[in-house]
Amino acid sequence: MDAIISQIWDPAFIGTIFRVATPLLFAALGVMISDRAGVLNIGMEGMMLSAALIAVLASAATGSPVIGFLAAISAGALIGWMMSFSVNRLGTNLIITGIAVNLAAASLTTLGLYLATGDKGMSGSLKSGSLPHLNIPIIKDIPVLGPIVSGHHILTYAALIAVPLVSIMMMKTRFGLHLRASGDDPKSATAAGIKVPRVQMQALVLSGLFGGAGGAYLSLGYVTWFAQNMTAGRGFIAIAAEVMGQGTAWGTLAASLVLALAEAIAITLQSLGLPFELMQMIPYLVPVFVLTIHASRKMRRDRLKSSQTI
Repeated sequence: MDAIISQIWDPAFIGTIFRVATPLLFAALGVMISDRAGVLNIGMEGMMLSAALIAVLASAATGSPVIGFLAAISAGALIGWMMSFSVNRLGTNLIITGIAVNLAAASLTTLGLYLATGDKGMSGSLKSGSLPHLNIPIIKDIPVLGPIVSGHHILTYAALIAVPLVSIMMMKTRFGLHLRASGDDPKSATAAGIKVPRVQMQALVLSGLFGGAGGAYLSLGYVTWFAQNMTAGRGFIAIAAEVMGQGTAWGTLAASLVLALAEAIAITLQSLGLPFELMQMIPYLVPVFVLTIHASRKMRRDRLKSSQTI
């Protein structure tokens, strides 16, 4: 127990939390944007997985991780546009379309990896490089605070900066108003002159862009290679984080950090020799537990409101 506590109090443990939270936060913000527009992005897992492979392939081909990142977010945005086209123009079901994206991505990324490297497991033969970490001047030299605040990956800082920007966009801009109106009451929004399908398309494109950033971080930051199904359910956990965050950017940040804390604890316990399979369950059990509590509280509030109305 003392060993566990000492590792948790280590400033490096905070770094682990931020490292784990980065792809979750990007993806959860993307899910939040689409959900508030009334088009929940079930395909986030497939977006992240596709973007992770595209990032490695583009980076290896050009020798530039920056180009790899730009290619990844472009791929995510393109998948978002394709989902919107399928749902709004072709009339397909949103949930089924998202599931199809996830299934297609799982197969096509394995095929793409094999065609590019001859290996179905990982892209170790490709020199894809990685995006840099940032050391903040002055702060980096401060004991305790320095390791906590400075030295993180550039995309970690980008994800944290995105939180207030997304919050402002959602609550303070005309686009955010149209987006929320489209999700809350599409008929009233249409009557008010808002082009709901276009707003939902833009929301899914933005959602894909954030998912692409999360996928790029996995293969250009978290590690420096692509592996088969390397997202490991993070797209689905991001949906849970968005629900836990109750549709707000700051709530989504808090939920992502809680889930990242659970995974960081699992990694720490695993390093101390505890069973691998047991520790792998922790990040998935936490959202189930939290969402169960949230659902039960909501049911109690609804029953209370109903009794007061009567």
